Amino acid sequence: MSRKWILPLILVLALTLVLAACSGQKATEAPKAEQPAAATEAPKEEAPAAKEKTVVIGFTASQTGKYNVSSTRQTTGLQMWMDDVNKAGGVKLSDGTVIKFKAVSYDDESNKDRVQELYTKLATDDKADFLISPYSSGLTAAAAVIAEQYGIPMITTGAASDATYQQGYTVVYQAYTPASRYLTGAIDLLMNLDPNAKKIAFVYENSKFATGVNEAAKAYAEKNGFDVVLFEGYDPDTKDFNAIINKIEAAEPDAILGGGHFQDGSTFARQLYEKGAKVKFISLLVAPPEPTFAELGDAAVGVTGPSQWEPAAKYSPEAAKAAGLEWFGPTGEEFTKAYKAAHDGEDPSYHVAGGYAAGLILQKAIETADSVDKEAVLKALDATDMMIFFGHIKFDTSAENHGLQIGHDMILIQWQEKGGQLVKEVVWPEAGATAEPIYPIR
Repeated sequence: MSRKWILPLILVLALTLVLAACSGQKATEAPKAEQPAAATEAPKEEAPAAKEKTVVIGFTASQTGKYNVSSTRQTTGLQMWMDDVNKAGGVKLSDGTVIKFKAVSYDDESNKDRVQELYTKLATDDKADFLISPYSSGLTAAAAVIAEQYGIPMITTGAASDATYQQGYTVVYQAYTPASRYLTGAIDLLMNLDPNAKKIAFVYENSKFATGVNEAAKAYAEKNGFDVVLFEGYDPDTKDFNAIINKIEAAEPDAILGGGHFQDGSTFARQLYEKGAKVKFISLLVAPPEPTFAELGDAAVGVTGPSQWEPAAKYSPEAAKAAGLEWFGPTGEEFTKAYKAAHDGEDPSYHVAGGYAAGLILQKAIETADSVDKEAVLKALDATDMMIFFGHIKFDTSAENHGLQIGHDMILIQWQEKGGQLVKEVVWPEAGATAEPIYPIR
């Protein structure tokens, strides 16, 4: 090869090596890794806010009229229950809904016609979800018609007449022991105290409740061998019982049973004492269990009366367990303590307790149903079989007596003098007695 070709060839080779070297450097250089996007924390799912639902409880109260005392106490108990539930955060359903309760009520003036008008208003204008009865069997019978007409579940309290639950109703449920069993305990006690007592005088208010109670007690007394020497009703507005007391004295009974409501019962007891009526045993409806009955002084001593509940009643979670029942709600001690704290140390009457119990019964049904759907709540009420501070609660579910209370039993109280003061003692049944009964009383 000639020298003239060697030099250009060398130059070409040199250039090629340089280019190759440069190319190789680029090939072996690691590309810069892309920086990943900054990791963003997934937003935390916030728990859905609890959905609060206000449930309207409709009822009437006798702010005026003859039922004022007992009805006012019943309303106090119901409102106490409502306040307790709402302050505790309401009833919580499994879907997160929180149920709070709101009361809508009116003064029924102790008037049956007003009751039907006002319960219709509660059902239509106020859209009440659930109803509580007014006080007294007569007024409750009027309210029950409306509850059934509009299909609104109603818990009745302060209403013991059996007849209301024998009308084919399907939405009405009774908290009280039925009237047919109201005075039978007094007859049992009389038999226990004096096997020789044979004559009973029944003197009672001409009202649906009192008549039903006394008719049932009369049948029970006769079945047990008693001679009913007087069976007489009186007008609810009676203020002078002298004529009836004269008949009682002429009949010479061992025992007087009867009464009706607070005003007539307390007046009757006072006038029996003032006239010096000779009687060994007295048991009257409604009036004696009221704390204010003690204002009669000596006229109250020895008088007994059937009570749906008393602070001394021994219903407890332990008693429920022993009976194979579920316990629900506060104990009697807790209920009594809370009431006394709010009412200057006054013991709650059974009318107060009955109002609170009505609320508890409804609350438990809603919790069991896990819903405020009316059909679901009715089904839960039918299945109720529990013990609360008020006692055993269970309903008859037969077509003939649907809603009639079959779990709860009466107790009998008697006013006795202890240490210069009048004290209300439980004297029957023996298992729950807090004192020996006074007999004869005069």
